[in-house]
Amino acid sequence: MAPPGLRETKKRQTRRTIADAALPLFLEHGFDRVTVAEVARHAGVSTNTVFNYFPAKEDLFFDRQAEVEQHLAALVAALPPGRCPVAAVRDDLRGALERIDPAYGLGADSALFFRTVEASAALRAREREIGERAEAALAAALPPAPGAPLLAGALAGVHRATLRELRRRVLAAEPPRTVATDLAAAAGAAFDLLCRCPEHP
Repeated sequence: MAPPGLRETKKRQTRRTIADAALPLFLEHGFDRVTVAEVARHAGVSTNTVFNYFPAKEDLFFDRQAEVEQHLAALVAALPPGRCPVAAVRDDLRGALERIDPAYGLGADSALFFRTVEASAALRAREREIGERAEAALAAALPPAPGAPLLAGALAGVHRATLRELRRRVLAAEPPRTVATDLAAAAGAAFDLLCRCPEHP
């Protein structure tokens, strides 16, 4: 794949600059109290420029939502024919937990991030939408079958439930490694109830 051109590189840099300016403001002051104009001022761009990159204020907070929505679908779409989608989702989640991956809510600022979401009805609603779109994308990526939407719902449900429990325990100030170890085992067992897939197919 050819590297991005100068124009595309600048667009990516501008988007990153805006997102990097927004998150600290939201975490310090609360999502609902920060305006898009304040974000623009801190990023050194106009308000219109912010909206060109982020059509809604919630997009500034969940700036990786497109990646999140497609993550489970991408895991399944990459599988060779006959490989088990349950194992793919299980092993990916368990691996992230075992690595103490900060992207899954195990970083130093995760509790503050979670509290910011919990304090905002708008962010909680957007979070539900992201989950719904992730499940729909997963259903579309599974091999065509009458039960594909049901399997997608089950897989996405266990995934969401694991991350919901992770959030609860992080907010309760439990050590991240303890949380990750416990949930890696629990999530693995839950996925195995859906389908007896081998550890290393």
